[in-house]
Amino acid sequence: MRSGDRPRRRVAVVGGGFAGLAAGVALADRGHEVVVLEAKRRLGGRAYSFRDAATGVVVDNGQHAMMGCYTHALAFLDRIGAADRVVRQRDLRVEMHGAYRGAASVAAVPAPAPLHVAGALLHYRHLTGLERASALAAGLRVLAMRRRRDPFLARATVAELLAKLGQSPNACRVFWNPVAVSTCNETPQRAAAGPFVEVLARAFFGTRADAQFVFPRVGLSELYTGLAQEHIALRGGRVEIGAQASVLEIDDGRVSAVRLRDGRRVAVDACIVTSPPEATRALLPRAIAERAPWCHLTALGASPIVSVHLWYDRPVLGTDFAGLIGTTTQFAFDRTRMCGTPVEGGGSQVSAVLSAAHEEERWDVERVASVVESDLRAVFPAARTARVLRAVVVKEKHATISCTPEAERLRPGAETPLDNLFLAGDWTATGLPPTIEGAVLSGDRAAALASARVEGMASMTEAADETLQSAALASVGGR
Repeated sequence: MRSGDRPRRRVAVVGGGFAGLAAGVALADRGHEVVVLEAKRRLGGRAYSFRDAATGVVVDNGQHAMMGCYTHALAFLDRIGAADRVVRQRDLRVEMHGAYRGAASVAAVPAPAPLHVAGALLHYRHLTGLERASALAAGLRVLAMRRRRDPFLARATVAELLAKLGQSPNACRVFWNPVAVSTCNETPQRAAAGPFVEVLARAFFGTRADAQFVFPRVGLSELYTGLAQEHIALRGGRVEIGAQASVLEIDDGRVSAVRLRDGRRVAVDACIVTSPPEATRALLPRAIAERAPWCHLTALGASPIVSVHLWYDRPVLGTDFAGLIGTTTQFAFDRTRMCGTPVEGGGSQVSAVLSAAHEEERWDVERVASVVESDLRAVFPAARTARVLRAVVVKEKHATISCTPEAERLRPGAETPLDNLFLAGDWTATGLPPTIEGAVLSGDRAAALASARVEGMASMTEAADETLQSAALASVGGR
């Protein structure tokens, strides 16, 4: 068999979120037959959008922000033709608002990287002069610790790291903690220092573009799910929704098929599972599920995110997005400005985010909305006279794993004892917090491993065919 006639190998991808669709796209681009199996009746996993019944406006299950250092995520969006569906900041700029402090910005200065971020810190007015110098020195110390792989980073929390670096309570409150909570979706007292440091290094000590914030200008589902599905279909694959995997069939130490809840059987040459940790463990053969690290998947824990979408009768933020200091609400985004979706009567749609919302997730929706409205009134003067037209509260109880030092030690890699079964998802061992970038990175990594495995199978098949053909020719010649 000639290499040009090499048979296409089928790879099943269980899960249709960022990790699963990224893996599917990468495999399809490599010429493999891809079958993406999503249990729900929609794609997107924990990053999706829906249409609000009352307003008809598409809203996300939670506001997601990326950064220029999200190289895998942005390359994935570019690959599927979604580059024009995001908007980039021209330069890093984050306004931080406090009820008693007013507003101050962390804004890049016109200087070569990484001096652009150093200048941003040195001009941040919520820090004293001494705190600014100390924060800059802390950043340099963190880089050195990362470079030498200091074991302290593997066992410490963010709060312990900041204490070691001598950061004041005020510096933690107005700078470090907002960064930690938004990137790790965990409180500084619980969040692992290692992934936090990795984000700092990539975002703030890279290029000017790395520090830019990148926002979807459309709903999350429109951003990537449909385009990824089309990309896979155009290359001979398929994406199925409502296709719940129930068991992996194992034959001679390999996955031979994925059995679906409806009784169908999908024969495969390799399989990538991107389901959440507990669902992934349920699919694994018992002999694997009972071994470390896979037996610990249910111990990774979860950290919730609560989002509140508010429709006002007028603009209230005065900026695309802002951080809030000293309030329950951590960040607020003016979706009308960012996405250009007008609100009837000249109003605005604001999306507020409460990350690591362990307590707030238990509140009733009326209380959540009331607290967020109060926070915005305390910080933004225009919100004090504005009227709230509608409020929608979305609770993602299992938004991410709880990114603690203990969880870092338990997060599994992409490979498993079965040589054609691989794992992906923002909860796997990516070295990053559970983010969109981590999800896409894991999908790319699993796809590369699966592709190498099935291409190796094809090479073995070709060699066997050539051996058989040679034997047949020899047999004919001997007659």
